[in-house]
Formats: sequence, structure tokens, C-alpha cells
Amino acid sequence: MKIISGKYKGRIIKGFDTVGTRPTMDRVRESLLATINPYLKDKIVLDLFAGTGSLGLEAISNGAKKAIFVDKNKICINNIKETIIKLGIEEEIKLINSDYQNALKEIEKVDIIFLDPPYHENILNKAISKIEELDILNKNGLLIAEFEEEKPICNYELLKEKKYGDKYINIYKKVS
Repeated sequence: MKIISGKYKGRIIKGFDTVGTRPTMDRVRESLLATINPYLKDKIVLDLFAGTGSLGLEAISNGAKKAIFVDKNKICINNIKETIIKLGIEEEIKLINSDYQNALKEIEKVDIIFLDPPYHENILNKAISKIEELDILNKNGLLIAEFEEEKPICNYELLKEKKYGDKYINIYKKVS
């Protein structure tokens, strides 16, 4: 698996074969990045349920100034750490090895949130509710949710909804 666009295009992302991860497909990442690229410059992004970290790494590669990666799987966090060391971007990255509820309590405000939880755990809306309750997303920030069946319930404005095979990606904007 490789970074598909931006400054680090073609660089390898470690961990695509880690048990329990479900990396976002290249064509989905490419489409998503094309949509949000105008929003990325100098932004702080949160890759919640990071897995391989591909979404946060794409954001950094395309101009985000900082990425926070959260995953409860220590192997995933170690793989992301190896990737960021190889890219030489340690200063732009914060790694949190924790479940999402505890991690969200210690996260500063961010501009973009990638939300791609394990589908079978049905925690997408619990995570959205916690994000809204803690007011983590800055005004005009984006929340990007990837899901199969559990449709997001969100108080933000829906900007785009796209289907990719059996998966969906919704992009929301916090307007107030």
C-alpha cells in the first residue's frame, strides 16, 4: 500500500496486512482526496480508528500541518510510527494508543476528522456523538465518515454522500 498523492506520493505505508485493519481502497482515497484537497492546507486532522493511518498520511502529504492518529491496536500504532519515521515527519504527528472514548478526551480542536471505525462494532454514531459532545471539530471543519450499514446521525451539514461498492463515505461540515 502506498500514499497515492501529494508530497509523499508513492511512499510505502506499513501495515496494510495487519489483522483487524481494513484499509480504505486506493480509488476511494483518491476520490476523497480530490474532494477535500482545497480544505487541507495547514489544517489539523484527526485519523480516528487509524488502522494503517492512510487517511491521515494522505492529508499530511497533501498539505495538512498536523495529524493525530488514534488506534487501540498497538501493532497499528507501531506501524504508523515506522511509516512516519521513514517519511521524516515525526514533528507533524501525534500518536495515541487508546480506545476512542479516552483518546477524544485529550485531543485538541481539529479541522478535519476521518472516522472509519470497525463496521461490525456499530460505534460510528457513538463516536460522532462523543465528538459533538466534546466539541472537538472547529467551525467550518469537516467530518468524513466511512461506513457500510450504520448510517451516520450527525448535527453537521451533509456536503457529499458517495457509494463505493458496499461502502459509503459521507462528508459533513460543521457550520456553527
